[in-house]
Formats: sequence, structure tokens, C-alpha cells
Amino acid sequence: MSFASRRRVALTAAAALSALALTACGSSSSSGDASTSAAGGGPTLLKSGVLQVCTHLSYKPFQFKDDSGKVVGFDVDVMDLVAKKLGAEQEIVDIDFAQITSGAVFAAKKCDAGAAATTINDKRKEAILFSDPYFEATQALLVKKDSGIKDLPDLKGKKLAVQTDTTGQEYGNKNKDANGYEVVVFDDMPTQLAGVLAGRADAAVNDNGVVFDYAKENPTTEVVKEFNTGEQYGFMFQKDNANGTALAELTNQVLKDAKADGSYNEIYKKWFGVDAPK
Repeated sequence: MSFASRRRVALTAAAALSALALTACGSSSSSGDASTSAAGGGPTLLKSGVLQVCTHLSYKPFQFKDDSGKVVGFDVDVMDLVAKKLGAEQEIVDIDFAQITSGAVFAAKKCDAGAAATTINDKRKEAILFSDPYFEATQALLVKKDSGIKDLPDLKGKKLAVQTDTTGQEYGNKNKDANGYEVVVFDDMPTQLAGVLAGRADAAVNDNGVVFDYAKENPTTEVVKEFNTGEQYGFMFQKDNANGTALAELTNQVLKDAKADGSYNEIYKKWFGVDAPK
């Protein structure tokens, strides 16, 4: 989880696909109906008046539950613009991340779109259709203050926490042999970063948006390094499907309009405290 590969793919995605295969096979006729409607004049939704958006909680500040239990965040606000364009209300579906990036949720008709601070890459493009990029991210290194750790070489003989199925895990694995650290895998971002506080790991790497937010709320930690990995986030839709394509195209237009009229910048400033980069 664009400030996000999300891996265990060989097992997790395969399991997700097999678990959802029967559902997907049983819904071929409805898929055809959606495609026909899209070709005839715009996208249709799985549930009338509702834009169902799959995500994987929690990934603050992109999508997380506030004190009242409502799911909020940067991604949520941007996708609300898409829902408004469709004359619909957004409904969040919390589901395993690998099921989204594998395309299994779309085959099983669990949701219309995916929004989970997801980095666009060629491997994921094989399974899903991305929108235009809507956010730029780097990887960032979180440590306890006064740890003496400033960069990956300082982790020699130590433990680096990563979140499963993320580009942070990919980056950590890629650099572990050169820097001599052990990679410790966590199922989600909150437990990963809390692992640094609890001493289960000496450092953690994840997208800069969530890592800086965590350091702000946990002042005994700090971000000591960012790694410019050239990542961009995209929203996700069903690939090789006319309705999925129509939804992606509508989303791209909404993003373009929101950047032109200033509403994208308002959302960006709300969650990150600064204007969106030009």
C-alpha cells in the first residue's frame, strides 16, 4: 500500500483465485450484461446506486477507520468524487490485498473498483487495469529515535520489518544481501510499524505517506531515509472487460477535472498538510 509486490503472491493470490473461481464461473452472464451496458453508454455498477470499492485496511492516511468506525482517508475522498460522478454512494469492501491485485475480486464480482494506495507495475498490469496515476510515492525507513540507524547499511545483523505483498517488501528483499539484514514479514502496516516500537524489528520500510504519518503520531520514532523508487499509485478495475474499461476511463476524467478545478488539491492538503505537487 502510491506513498505500496504485495506479495506472498505465489500462495496467497493462487489461493484467492482458486477460492473465488467457482463464484467467477457462476457469474459469466452478469459479466456479459455489464459489458453490454458499458458499450451502450457508460459504466454500470454491481449494486444500483452504490460504487463498491475494495481496499485493505488499515493504511493510514489513505484508508483507515476513524474513531467512530467510519472508513476515511485520501483514497476514500478521491473515490467519492468518482461515486458522485456516477450518481452513487461509495461503499468500502475490506479484503485481502492480494485478492485485489490478482484481479480475483473483480472476477468474483466483489467490487467495482479497487483503491488501496497501490503502486502501478508491469506484474500487476497482467491481472488488473489501472487508472492514470494519481499519487507519487517513495519508500521510507522508520526507526526508533536514537537508534543510530540512518540507512540500510546500518542494519547489518539487524531486522527490517516489511509488509507482505508490498513494494516495500520487494525493496527490502532486493537489498538485504548487500546490507546484511534479516527481513521480517508482517501481515499489515499497523503491526509492521508497531513491530519497531515493540523491538521485534530494528527498522521498517513502507510507503512514505503512511510512514511519515505514523512517525507524527508516535514521536519516539522517526523517518531517517527515503528511497526514490519512482512509484505511482493507480486505482484498479477489471481487465479485458468493457465495463471495467468504462469505469477506468470515467475515473481518469474525474482525476483530470479534479486537478483542474482544485478539488484534488483540497483533498491532498486535507490529508498531507501541503499542496499537491504540480
